[in-house]
Amino acid sequence: MADRPRFGPAGVPPLFRILGAQVPDVPKLLHEEGLDAFEYQAVRWGQKPQMKQKDAENLGAEAVKNDVLLSMHGSYYVNLSGKKEIVEASKRRVVACATAAQWMGAYVVVFHMGFYGRVEKNYAFKNCVNALKEIVETLDSLGIRNVKLGPETMGRIYQVGTLEEVLTICEEVEQTQLVLDWSHMHARYLGKFRKVEDFRAVVEEVERRLGAEAARNMHCHFSKIEYTDKGERRHHTLDEARYGPNFEMLAEVIADFKMRPVMICETPILDVDAVKMRDILRKVMEKQKPI
Repeated sequence: MADRPRFGPAGVPPLFRILGAQVPDVPKLLHEEGLDAFEYQAVRWGQKPQMKQKDAENLGAEAVKNDVLLSMHGSYYVNLSGKKEIVEASKRRVVACATAAQWMGAYVVVFHMGFYGRVEKNYAFKNCVNALKEIVETLDSLGIRNVKLGPETMGRIYQVGTLEEVLTICEEVEQTQLVLDWSHMHARYLGKFRKVEDFRAVVEEVERRLGAEAARNMHCHFSKIEYTDKGERRHHTLDEARYGPNFEMLAEVIADFKMRPVMICETPILDVDAVKMRDILRKVMEKQKPI
């Protein structure tokens, strides 16, 4: 849970890599840019942690030293509504990610739940809920209780992850964290966010369903996004005016609701646009201060 709105990149920014930075160097470099969140990318991981515990703890120590809040994006190879062997392997991947997340002190593992496939959507969703409950039981048995699971709103119509589904999971499954990818929702619903009131309606629904604290403390992804009739196509930078959604509109809602989101930037220029989002929110909040 963040103490203030926090901003950072999804993964190591391109310039950091050009400079030869290693993962433990990232928190210090982000701090120097005035950023204070980092989502470690474990998106290619298998069924065991693919980093040493010592390395994870080193990253965590650097994050604490530089006031950078860590989260993790879990493996892409997860489908909690597939065949039994696929579901079991997916569960092990999520547990592996949560294990390393605990080592580094990441507060949430963000992940994609899976696909509807050829079954009815409600059936696929129930499969995901049941598998998630089993994962939580496994985490509890392993003593992993400080890492939350963050099912993400998804950008393609064949993926489990509507806003309604994610809210229901947060209602029904323990140890979960609301994760809203505003760009995914914009793409899935073919341009959902066209005015401030569209963003406000989502936050109001979260508040109604999960309470004010959940609304104020959501974990978010944001970028401009291109989409087709099937949903998400590719991410774009904030300066590409032909694409939405518009972060200025979301910033107004963040300020109005006094939210403290962790805002992870997923544009191609990760840290650059994270800084822009931070500055946009600061300007909006400054305007709203009483004279």
